[in-house]
Amino acid sequence: MWNRNQYTGPGGGMSKSPGGGLSTILDCGASTKPGGGMSTAPGGGLSEEEGGGLSTERGGGLSTEPGGGLYTGPGGGLSTEPGGGLSSAPGGGMSDGPEPYMSKIPPWPVFVKELEKRGLQAAAELIRKHLPYEVE
Repeated sequence: MWNRNQYTGPGGGMSKSPGGGLSTILDCGASTKPGGGMSTAPGGGLSEEEGGGLSTERGGGLSTEPGGGLYTGPGGGLSTEPGGGLSSAPGGGMSDGPEPYMSKIPPWPVFVKELEKRGLQAAAELIRKHLPYEVE
């Protein structure tokens, strides 16, 4: 899992420094190497296999079950409640504070585009509405 909040400081979801959500270093949020947030290998952010960021299995980025990236309930990726992916409260995916929001999904802009490619426009639009920046 990688930090996917909007914090730009060390370790934040928008940080390119080691441990950050946009870092390309091994196992970090934007790494294409196995275990990274942009990896297609098992467990990676772009993996469709169980545990991956584009998996429909429980806990995966495209899962609508609890803990999944498309779950709207508490702690889910499409939840606006504290701790949810669309929450701007501390620990939420749209928070710009240092409290991490950890998720298996690829970086938000990549995730939105992947949702659209799969015909999941409603989910992509919901995320776009909450992001503090525009996704092309």
